[in-house]
This record gives sequence, structure tokens and C-alpha cells, in this order.
Amino acid sequence: MAPISIDILNIPLYGLVAGAVAFIFLSLKALREFQSWKYSRDNGCQPPLHSVSHGPFGISMILSLVKAGREYRFTELIRGWHRAYGTTFKANMGGRKAIFTAEPKNIQAVLAHKFKDFELGSIRNEAARPLLGSNVFTTDGREWEHSRAMLRPNFSRTRVSDTDIYESHVAKLIKHIPRDGSTVDLQDLFLRMTIDTATEFLFGESTNSLEDLSSSSPGSIFAREWNLAQEGTATRLRIGPLMNFYPNRRFWKAIKTSRDYAERLVQKAIDYRIAVNNGQEVPKEVQQLMDKQYVFSYELSKETLDKKQLTDQLLSILLAGRDTTANTLSITFFHMAKQPEIWNKVRQDVLALEGRRPSFNDLKSMTYMSWVLNETLRLYPIVPFNLRMANKDTHLPVGGGPDGKSPIHVPKGYEVIYNVYTMHRSAELYGPDADEYRPERWEKLRPGWGYLPFNGGPRICLGQQFALTEAGYTIVRIMQEFEAMESRDPSPFVQDLKLTMSSANGAMVGFTPVPVS
Repeated sequence: MAPISIDILNIPLYGLVAGAVAFIFLSLKALREFQSWKYSRDNGCQPPLHSVSHGPFGISMILSLVKAGREYRFTELIRGWHRAYGTTFKANMGGRKAIFTAEPKNIQAVLAHKFKDFELGSIRNEAARPLLGSNVFTTDGREWEHSRAMLRPNFSRTRVSDTDIYESHVAKLIKHIPRDGSTVDLQDLFLRMTIDTATEFLFGESTNSLEDLSSSSPGSIFAREWNLAQEGTATRLRIGPLMNFYPNRRFWKAIKTSRDYAERLVQKAIDYRIAVNNGQEVPKEVQQLMDKQYVFSYELSKETLDKKQLTDQLLSILLAGRDTTANTLSITFFHMAKQPEIWNKVRQDVLALEGRRPSFNDLKSMTYMSWVLNETLRLYPIVPFNLRMANKDTHLPVGGGPDGKSPIHVPKGYEVIYNVYTMHRSAELYGPDADEYRPERWEKLRPGWGYLPFNGGPRICLGQQFALTEAGYTIVRIMQEFEAMESRDPSPFVQDLKLTMSSANGAMVGFTPVPVS
């Protein structure tokens, strides 16, 4: 008998190995499906009425999101999905297994009751890390707890209530408002004011973009690069697993410019802290700054001298502090210009100050103005969508079954995309006129988890009071200088969503100044 060649022997060996691998894979898959079925049965879960996948692997859903973003209809596209598929539904988007929900009970479960069952997820973290690094917005577990503990003391009531930090920048903004009634885009001014305020509060050195409005000024350049970095980050979030196929050189240049700017200022805080720790003489101008005002970065350097860590944390606060306030103000003034009766009602409380600059307590006592800000943040939440990924098998309290009232299983690795924008426009929560801008609804409204402009649970926004105080102070000071405002934009409001919600067409208005007595 002729000897059997090694090649012939190898054929069945490879087949056996391949068969064994396939068997193990199928066995693990079967075990996973059994565990999933058992978990669902034990917790009374039922699948949602709709499970959506547009096109092969759901790629069409991703393309629809990107297209909708360019056409300023991103929020309404997803709201339309909810109208078609229900308050809670499943979706497959380019391999991303997700559950969309706009149900308050489900959002409460994700953010509070089942907080430890969820994390930010690799997609969100990977998308945001080039700009923000590792900070309170991009980490989980102990690393997140450490970041939040570092930042929390800097948002004490005492510091937030100090309105002096706002005054110089609001005064500069007011100087740029024409007194001859000509048209001005307040959104541009608000974005400049809030980045000037935020950088002074965070770094002790303002961008001063309101001092020179030219596009070539250092403050304008930084603000422009910061916006481009955010736009690129938003695109990376939307395309998810495809983000590595997004070769945008302009985005990476903006990232470098933004981080270089912050790192230069962070180094000053580090140098100061090292000098203090070693008993060395501190530069005179730095000591004068510390004696004059509170500076976030200098205080944070007590916790760490790691340049990257400090930069990461401070950029996260810059993102929240600048855009939240500027966009809220822009949208609020857009609507007050369209509805002068709202402007007049707010101004009645302002007139009671008799020209005195408002204190923190004055702002808190202006009930109607708080209704106006609530209504802006209801209809146009600055972060209209967010997501969490299940780190274990878990479930949401409602959304399953034909009536949507049964629990719904969330397998490990699934994302829950919670839609605050759609929830805030629910007729069930806010009445049949939920799409209308009507501040008076807040007189008796107590929506609980149905109203989440600043998130909720352990990750609730640390800077929400800072943002609302700055917004309220700015409204009051402008109303002390101008007695009337009119809209110069004949179009309805158009939403633009990058990382945060803003007005696509700015806030084009004209003012009538208070007569000089």
C-alpha cells in the first residue's frame, strides 16, 4: 500500500478544527440565546411591537441621520420614527443594536434606578475622546466618580451665585447691540460672551472675543476651531462604527488647535501650583489674579498636576458652560422677539429692580422668567438625545408587548438611545398644545422625569445652576438697557443640532433703547 501523503491527512484535520470552532461558536450562541430567553421569562419581558432595520444591516438609518443633520431636521426625523414605531422600539443601525425610547419611566430606569446596569458605551467614548479626552463626560465607574468628585466643589452655590463674573462680559455684549434699531444677530454675540465668560472662569484668562469681532482675532479663531471640533465629534457619534472611515483633516486640525489653546492656559495653573507647593515666589500678575477672583483651573490643580487630566476636565466644562447658555439665550430671544407679550411680562419684573444689577436671589425670585427658560429648554433641550449601553442583561419597565406596558429586555451590549426632545413634546405630558411656545404652562406643571434638560440621576449636570444664572442675568441686563425688541426673521425657528441644539438662522432682532432721562 502506498503511503498516505501529509497533504491528504491535513484535509480532514482542518475540517475537524473548523467543525470544532463552528460547534463552539454555535453552542455559545445557543447558550446566550437561552440565557436571554430565561432572563426575559423570569422578568416578564416582552419584545416591543416594532423592531426596525432600514436596508441591509440598518445602514440606511445611519445615512438618513447624517442627511437629516445636514438638512436641519435631525430631531424631527427621530421624532417621526417614534410616531411610526411607538414610544419605545428596537433598531439595528449598521450593526448597532439599539432601543429607542421617549418614555419617562424608561429614562428614569436608565439614569437612576438601574444606573449601575449601564455605561456610556465604547461608541460614544471613542467618538468624543479626540476632543474631550477622559473626563466626566467620557468615563464610567471609578474614573467617572473621581472626575465628578474633583469638579463638584467648584460648582458650589457660593461660587455660582457670584454674578460679578458675568457683568463685565454682558456689558461688552450690550455695547455691540445697535441703538439705532438696526438688525443684530444675538446668537453670535451670545456665543462670544459665553466663551469669554467660561474661559475667564475656567482659566483666569478670557478669550475676549467680544473686544474684537473680526474673524482673525485670537478669540474668534479659537471659537471657530472649537465649533469645528464639535461638529466633527457630532458626525462621529452619528455614524458610530463607521467613524474610522471619516477622514476629515479639518476636524483633526481643529482638535489640535482647541487642545493646544487649553493646554497653554493649564500650564500656567500647573506652574502656579508647583511654585506654591515649593514655597517659591509667584509672578505678581498671577497673584493679583488669584487675589481678585476664583479661577477653576488653579483650584483644580490642587487635585492633580497632570496636564492632560486637567485639560480633559476643563474642556468638558467649557463645552457644557459655553454652548448650553449661549444656545438657550439665543432661542429664548428668538421667541421673545416673535411674541412681544412674553418680553413685556419678563420686563415687568426687571423694572422692579429700578436699574439695580440683579443679585442671585433677585434672579431666583423672577418666576415668569424661570417659566420662559423652562419653556425654551422644554421645546429645545440643548442635548435632545443621549445614550447608554447595557453592561449586563437588564430590562426597562415598559415598552414591551402589543400595548407597550410590559417590561422590555435589554441584552448586554445593547444601546438605549433616550429621546428627551420627543418626550418634551408629548401631548400626554404637556397637553394638546405641546408644540407651542407657551411659558404660562409652567404655572402648575410638575412633569418630574418628563422634563430633563440637564439629564438626571447621578450624572445630572453639575453646571446647570451656573448656566441658568448666567442666562437670567444676561436677560435682565439687556432688558434694563432696551425697552422693546422685534424680530427681523420672517421664518419660523429652524433647529441645528451638532453636539448641542442651536438656531440654524441665529437670532436676528432689532432693539429700542430705554430713553435717556
